[in-house]
Formats: sequence, structure tokens, C-alpha cells
Amino acid sequence: MTTSNTKSTRATLYRMVMDKHVCPYGLKSKWLLKRKGFSVEDHHLTTREETDDFKEKHDVSTTPQTFIGEERIGGYDALRQHLTGTGQKDDETSYTPVLMIFAISALVALSVTGAYIGDIFTIRTIELFVAFAMTMLALQKLKDVESFSTMFLNYDLLARRRVGYAYLYPFAEAFAGILMIAGGTAALIASPVALFIGTIGAISVFKAVYLEKRELKCACVGGNSNVPLGFVSLTENLAMIAMGLWMPISILAL
Repeated sequence: MTTSNTKSTRATLYRMVMDKHVCPYGLKSKWLLKRKGFSVEDHHLTTREETDDFKEKHDVSTTPQTFIGEERIGGYDALRQHLTGTGQKDDETSYTPVLMIFAISALVALSVTGAYIGDIFTIRTIELFVAFAMTMLALQKLKDVESFSTMFLNYDLLARRRVGYAYLYPFAEAFAGILMIAGGTAALIASPVALFIGTIGAISVFKAVYLEKRELKCACVGGNSNVPLGFVSLTENLAMIAMGLWMPISILAL
């Protein structure tokens, strides 16, 4: 790629627009260019033959393709990197998925306690935050149990001895989280489950990361995540331990 022509405000975009298919990346490229103030010369590739001819002519393997001035920028990811300086490689570390789960769990917990208790500054808010986060994290794992179990087997001590536990774990986490949301007797049933899986998980993560100094990916948000194993997973497990201990105390003390 040649040096960026940052002074040009005119862009040429080639994208697939067919009767049964409009390329979503082409739409996103056009939207991004206009948002950044470019005048877009929008060329539609309306047939497979026209698309293949374009690829051969410009020696590219994919569309859309954006040109700014005389410079070919590339596809949507390259354009986004060029115009915004952001973008993520497939193997690049990202905490965004787990941070979004925690943020949404916190907001949902605040909404529920505010609506049904009338006060967001309560112990129940914290309980619900952890329970919602457990449920959402379990859902991420259940999206692809095979990928999760493979990644989980890299470090979990019990799963290495009993492979079936790697498949059971996300269901157990979801079960515990849902029952803790319900509260009362249901939370009492969930507490030993959360305490068990949280304790095994915390020991496993601590051993793999802090004793053996291994660099692994965390399975906490599913088997395809790029979250490093360490603080996030340890926090998840410690939160389950805390909930497993706290819920019986709080319920039986009433």
C-alpha cells in the first residue's frame, strides 16, 4: 500500500449489489466514508462475473474495495483502520466482550432493584449483578460448547480428570445464576453449585497462571475469545465462591 493521501476527500468504492445479495461490508464502507466527510463514487458490482473480473483486474481476493485518490485502501477492515486507527486482528487480545457483559449485568441489576425495591444501593443489587453476570457468561459458553470445552481443558484441573465436566460446567453456571436471581430457597440450592465450580475454577486458574506462569486464553466468555486467562477468570470464580458462601448466610439470617 502506498503512502496515505489524507488530503483527498473523494473516494471510489466498488461493492457487490445483486438482486439476492447486497454486501454488508460494502454498506458499512460507504457509511464510514460518508461519516468521515468523503464524497463517494459508488460502483455496484451486479453480477458474479463482473465481481470476478474486478478481482482479477485489481489482483484482490475480496470486495468491497475502496480507493482514496489513487491509493487502494482495501476492504472494510483496512478502511476502518485507515480512517479511524481502530480495528482488531483475529489473534489480538480484547477485554471488550467480558467488560460489556459486566457492564450490562450491572445496569440490569440496578434497573431491577430500582424498579422493585425502590433503592439501587442495596446488597441485593450486588447479588443480582453477580447472578446476571454468571448467567450471561454461561450463555456465551453455551454458544459453542465444543470450543469452550477444548479451551477449558487447557487449564481446569477437574475437567482434565473428568472430561465430561468441561461440557457440564456452563450448564451448572447457568443453573446457579438463574436460581440466584430467583432468590430464597432456589438460591440455597444454587449456592453449593456456585461454591463448587467457583473453587475448582479459582484453584485451576491460580495454578496455571500464577504458579506455572502459562499464557493461555480464558474460556470465561466462550471458546473463541481472546481474553487472556488470569484476572478476569479468577474474579469470575471468586465472585461465585463469595455468592456460594453469602447467599445461605443472608437467607437463613432473615
